[in-house]
Amino acid sequence: MSEIFDDVGSCVEAVLRRVGPRIVLALPLGIGKPTPLVNEFYRRAQRDPEIDLTIITALSLLKPVARSGLERALLEPLVERVFGSYVEPEYARAQQRNALPPNVRVIEFFLAPGALLGCASAQQNYLSANYTQVAAAVLERGVNVIAHLVAERSVNGQRQISLGSNPDVTLDLLPGLAQARAAGRDIVMIGQVHAQMPFMTGQAQLDPSHFDYLLQAPHLDYDLYAPPNPAVGTAEHAIGLHVSALIADGGTLQVGIGELGDALVYALLLRHQQNALWGGTRAELAPPHPLVAQCGGTAPFTQGLFGSSEMFVDQLLELYRAGILRRRAYDCLALERVLAAGQAERFDGEILEALLAAGVGPQLDAAEFAQLKRHGVFREEVEYRGGRVRVRGGEWLEADLGSARSRARLAAEVLGRELRNGQVLHAGFFLGPRGFYAALRELPESERAQFSMRGVGYVNQLYGPDQELRILQRRGARCVNSTMMVTLLGAAVSDQLENGQVVSGVGGQYNFVAMAHALPGARSILCLRATRTHAGRTTSNILWSYGHATIPRHLRDVVVTEYGVADLRHRTDQEVIAALLNVADSRFQGPLLQAARAAGKIAADYRIPEAFCNNVPQRLERAFAAGRTRGFFSEYPFGTDLTAEEVALARALRFLGAHTATPRARLRTLAQALAGGRAMPEDAAALKRMGLENPRGLGDFTRRRLLAWGLRATRDTP
Repeated sequence: MSEIFDDVGSCVEAVLRRVGPRIVLALPLGIGKPTPLVNEFYRRAQRDPEIDLTIITALSLLKPVARSGLERALLEPLVERVFGSYVEPEYARAQQRNALPPNVRVIEFFLAPGALLGCASAQQNYLSANYTQVAAAVLERGVNVIAHLVAERSVNGQRQISLGSNPDVTLDLLPGLAQARAAGRDIVMIGQVHAQMPFMTGQAQLDPSHFDYLLQAPHLDYDLYAPPNPAVGTAEHAIGLHVSALIADGGTLQVGIGELGDALVYALLLRHQQNALWGGTRAELAPPHPLVAQCGGTAPFTQGLFGSSEMFVDQLLELYRAGILRRRAYDCLALERVLAAGQAERFDGEILEALLAAGVGPQLDAAEFAQLKRHGVFREEVEYRGGRVRVRGGEWLEADLGSARSRARLAAEVLGRELRNGQVLHAGFFLGPRGFYAALRELPESERAQFSMRGVGYVNQLYGPDQELRILQRRGARCVNSTMMVTLLGAAVSDQLENGQVVSGVGGQYNFVAMAHALPGARSILCLRATRTHAGRTTSNILWSYGHATIPRHLRDVVVTEYGVADLRHRTDQEVIAALLNVADSRFQGPLLQAARAAGKIAADYRIPEAFCNNVPQRLERAFAAGRTRGFFSEYPFGTDLTAEEVALARALRFLGAHTATPRARLRTLAQALAGGRAMPEDAAALKRMGLENPRGLGDFTRRRLLAWGLRATRDTP
């Protein structure tokens, strides 16, 4: 039985009495951390240097912090409204300031993207590992406390516990945890019950006996971290459209977080619901690519997609509601063999012959019968006993699929008509806006069961005794991830800079890329913006070379930028270079081509085809113009927690940030704003939101002029 606590102090005291002052504390990534409990461990270590605390985790989430007066005026009310009572992990804020006490170490395998560049503690203690390797690393580093935010409910008077958002590493840890305990290691598992955590069933649901301690204190509940939807710009919308045509109907979708994931889901919705608009805009963006006909599709979805994605992004719910995410997978190898051969989920007596051919029986045993009954092959009221089955109160029939006569009797008397208890999604963790968590909590039980939260050891790789099942479930897979940079020879840079500074982490990207090469008919699709602008300078994200690679060039596959699709699989180096030049920004194609020529990797007389020599942002804007006049391809296609004034202000501040990145640019922008930054009537609401409707003093006057200048410059920017 779990010991129940109602305050963090007593729980931490119990842990310290049990395992001593050396704590190796493993926490889930993202919102799965029980932060009040973690903060108590951290405070104890701050006060007592005899406590040695190591925290192993990832993605420690902090509220946004302003970097200027204008940002502060926008952010502070927004953060209070959007993030509410969210409790930050205190160790993460201290680490960001390089202020951790000497007896505390934080080891993370995935960092909040870009947030810890230059942070010595985070950079030195970063653990570079595939997501699937983390459980082994945690055990090897001597974990003795595992703490997890959990959901709880009572059914027929019995307590039920769910890992909710984060079964990812915890499920993978359980077998090793049992072995370590059997070998004499004392490892404490703690669950903090949280009212807002969605209760996810299936493998995410654990027997309460797994937890040594349960912290059940409603006064400790807080708002889960809920980042608002990101803005989706023109480049992201273009990438989403290109990728959406590479998704095969009836296939499998893996998609990452952020603007590019949102853009892809939006494009898939348009393909299904506004097909003419979708196709017309794609035609304006780029010439048709052969890969679409070879392995993609342009029609609305009839079979639908199955999701197998490390992260359950909130927009996958939109695909489910639209009837796109509807191909179900079943945890039954024989059924998956039958479905892969073309059998529909609604069936007739021929399914029994198909199951026999797929390896079932011929004489059904109790386990086979129970599995088939659970999935609807046999009706719910059918009984099994000693190799025979019957409808309640009816005749006993031989459960022998090898006999044509027996199959006919079974089909006539006890056969169901439709498969049941399949899933439309397998995922390892979730994170998203507040409305996403509410939607998950409010799902009817039958629908909730279709979203199966699992360990990353299952979702992120093929290997295991059930490898054939995973392969069949993931047929037609498209593994779609984002990357920061790509070299002209096809290597991808996604996690760190060439000076060793870690931007984020490998996470599951390598797993999914490697899986896409191993799965029959699968493709890895890496998406990136063709350029980036920093400190007022625009550079290409397609480079001749780079001093670090996350994905080596021998795993190159499909690369997509806003300018189109590059198919790199099984291509020679010269062919890869040519394909990537076609999707590079035209402002940088010349130097890139010259570098390839200088290295002797492309013919000296090679010329980029004329069709790809106008890859410039202005062409993209023209391609979207018609759709935008009809209300499509907006900056927030799935809505936003920001008000209309905040959307305009955020856009203006991004503009000002880009145009004040250097001293010279700052002076030039300030001069332009002071000279021409007179507020317009339509700026009144935005200026009031920032407290600048009646400026007081020179500082307010200057900020008002700058803001009005930024609002004017971005007024019609999508």
